[in-house]
Amino acid sequence: MDNDKDVIEAIERNGSTPDKLIEVLIDVQNHSGENYISEGKLRAVSDALRVPLGKAYGVASFYSMLSTKKRGRYVIQVCNSVPCHIYRSMDIVKALEDVLQIKAGEVTPDGIFSLEYTDCIGNCAEPPSMKINDRVYGNLDYNKVVSIIDSIRKEGV
Repeated sequence: MDNDKDVIEAIERNGSTPDKLIEVLIDVQNHSGENYISEGKLRAVSDALRVPLGKAYGVASFYSMLSTKKRGRYVIQVCNSVPCHIYRSMDIVKALEDVLQIKAGEVTPDGIFSLEYTDCIGNCAEPPSMKINDRVYGNLDYNKVVSIIDSIRKEGV
């Protein structure tokens, strides 16, 4: 099993009852240094909170802020809701695929970026939009996407 230290510490910070499942999963993901929840950690959370593994997996795979798959340090989520789709969010995905040399669902070889689709990110007034970790970007076009990625790379990636 994975290092349970992250799970134990997350439970100490958030509580050990089944209703704390989401909080514990987010905490484990954020403090494990991996930016996703491994199978071992998911099993450890399930056991510690006395929650069926299927329920823990269902929660971890349902919410866009959680992942059971490896992700980059910067998680790029392109909004695929109706307003963004109408305003050509697929062009933004194509721009990101060109710049990062990966496809949606993949992680760059250096582990810095991952690219995903997501449902509405709440920026419907500025489509098309994307979120990188906790920051939202709107009114995107090819050049703006390139500039944003270049800026992140220059910030010390």
